[in-house]
Amino acid sequence: METARTKSQMTTLLSNEVLARVERLCINSRHRFTNRSRGEHLFGKGGSSNEFSDYRDYVEGDDIRYVDWNIFARLQRPYMKLYHHEEEMHVVMLVDASSSMIFEDKLLRAKQLAACFAVMGLFNTERVSVHAFTGIEGKMPILPACAGRGSMAKVFRFLEEIEGGGDAPLETGIETLLKRHRGRGVVVLLSDFLTYKDLKPALNRLFSKGLEIFAVQILGPTETDPDISQDLRLVDCEMGNTLDVSAIGDLMSIYQEYLLAYARNLELMCQQRSGSFVSIGSQDSIEHVMFDLLRRKGWVM
Repeated sequence: METARTKSQMTTLLSNEVLARVERLCINSRHRFTNRSRGEHLFGKGGSSNEFSDYRDYVEGDDIRYVDWNIFARLQRPYMKLYHHEEEMHVVMLVDASSSMIFEDKLLRAKQLAACFAVMGLFNTERVSVHAFTGIEGKMPILPACAGRGSMAKVFRFLEEIEGGGDAPLETGIETLLKRHRGRGVVVLLSDFLTYKDLKPALNRLFSKGLEIFAVQILGPTETDPDISQDLRLVDCEMGNTLDVSAIGDLMSIYQEYLLAYARNLELMCQQRSGSFVSIGSQDSIEHVMFDLLRRKGWVM
């Protein structure tokens, strides 16, 4: 449960100890879908940083400020000094706050992870924005792009105030995000991905917009390992549909096979679009997810 903020605590979502460790990490964007402006993600072309990269022959029209005059004096031929190009990466997050995320602390874990990714972006001079998909058509709170460590309090406040509810599908949230977002970089999708619709078109659009996909599926304990010891009637909290379930036979093994196949399909869809996917439990500690799981998978470094 969230507790009241104390004077010395930065946010109710994360302890100061966790924050201090997160501040030393950065997002490992493997494909460098970045904007053509200054940042701390070095890209292999000529640019404006001070880190030397290589030489090339001078051609007419080049800026003579970048001619290496020492080499010219020795060889009587002009060579241009090349530097790494520093680019700014936009970190955009979509927090699924639809009704299915309210249960078993799934929404809380999503907000905690969003806070971690935001801190990594802000501490590495990236632009950070957050979209809260409430699942209600036409209602999607947004924290516009911000930068710098001074924006941390604003980000934390926005995440803390996100409330769950609504039944619109996740794809609607992605489409709404794309209508508002400008810039290349990474998109962090925090959701249970419990949707009836096809995610492929939405993921295609994210990729075509130059956003590297980091998808985190968050499931509750009763979703990963339900206890069905008697006949039940299941009710979809978003759609209102019902399903009568019998505890007879191999129901649980079939369910586990389906759940694993669904996660594998989500992972494949992300990989086919140069993205990454991981499934976690809402009971998994934020320390385990951030400092063990995501580091081993190469998402952060």
